[in-house]
Amino acid sequence: MMRTRPLKVALLGCGVVGSEVARIMTTDAADLAARIGAPVELAGIAVRRAGRVRPGVPEHLITTDAEALVNRGDIDVVIEVVGGIEPSKHLLLSAFRNGASVVSANKALLAKDGTELHAAAAEAGVDLYYEAAVAGAIPLIRPLRESLAGDKVNRVLGIVNGTTNFILDKMDSTGAGYSEALEEATALGYAEADPTADVEGFDAAAKAAILAGIAFHTKVTAADVYREGLTEVTAADIASAKQMGCVVKLLAICERAADGASVTARVHPAMIPLTHPLASVREAYNAVFVEAEAAGRLMFYGPGAGGAPTASAVLGDLVAVCRNKLAGATGPGDSVYTRLPAKPMDEVVTRYHVSLDVDDRAGVLAQVASVFAEHGVSIDTVRQQGRDGDASLVVVTHRATDAALSATVDKLRALYSVRDVASIMRVEGE
Repeated sequence: MMRTRPLKVALLGCGVVGSEVARIMTTDAADLAARIGAPVELAGIAVRRAGRVRPGVPEHLITTDAEALVNRGDIDVVIEVVGGIEPSKHLLLSAFRNGASVVSANKALLAKDGTELHAAAAEAGVDLYYEAAVAGAIPLIRPLRESLAGDKVNRVLGIVNGTTNFILDKMDSTGAGYSEALEEATALGYAEADPTADVEGFDAAAKAAILAGIAFHTKVTAADVYREGLTEVTAADIASAKQMGCVVKLLAICERAADGASVTARVHPAMIPLTHPLASVREAYNAVFVEAEAAGRLMFYGPGAGGAPTASAVLGDLVAVCRNKLAGATGPGDSVYTRLPAKPMDEVVTRYHVSLDVDDRAGVLAQVASVFAEHGVSIDTVRQQGRDGDASLVVVTHRATDAALSATVDKLRALYSVRDVASIMRVEGE
């Protein structure tokens, strides 16, 4: 039998995602009630500025006093889609103290203070769910926290930022430079007016921290994630990747060390072979590979951003925490029992694509090869093209540490025959 007294929901934020959440909660109220076992009532919507036109959003629910809304005492669930660290953190902690479960899409806050938020939720005996914080509509957090809870995840590799994937896809398919591709992404609404969080990798790094913490049952914050953006990726890099049968993607990579004693989390551009499934992820889509010991390789694919897709993830969490409320239970909380340290990037082993501008004369290749050998970096392939005294030398290494490669590059720059180290990019997915 369905409970007649409604569960009351407070919504913090009514932008692209929040307005879509409010609309669906209003138009699909009967379906949500049937799935939950009780009606859900949108009790209030906190915004920064009142007076704006918000189509489909009940005006009488709008308030600018978020503090009062979460402290009413009769709120069962708080949905937070504001973003940022403060005042979001303060409001969520207040929600927990008032006995409300929380559904959040706030990747930055969770990547920085997720452990504290989980502890506050556990102390209050309520839920903290955040499927929408990573990869939009793609079910990823819950499969990692629940479906794979009995397995051992060793690696998570994926494209978790739609803006950067759109930019790199356009550079690959049209030959455009970075600036031109970014301009198109902005015109189509994929990039913000200030795209720094996306193109410099901050957004993807926050998501990588969340994924690594869940996958490896350890505490990982955004500060533990090595980060490179894509602003230095050139049309020449894209062309070099094509010559190798590869494509360039901005990847989030989370790995458990082979000896099981540490983890790594990193975000950076990388070349991946066209045969890898991630190579075919186009436009603003996201895709994540999960490698587990028993389950093997799993791929999650779909729209990683946007109002409706992200609202879908928010509402999925809303249904779950409301069901838990009715059952007098809570879902899975923070699992950090392994306490594995994060390994610094200098110790991470990977392959590299190094492009050099050199003098086109005899003996240069031997000099370059000797520098790689001196620092213990073995060479897989070399491609050289030269004309009129200038040459380009492309070296692809076998696996080496970041520290060894850095020392190699420093020595190469000191060679009189090397005019410039044009680009360095990691090679993944093989």
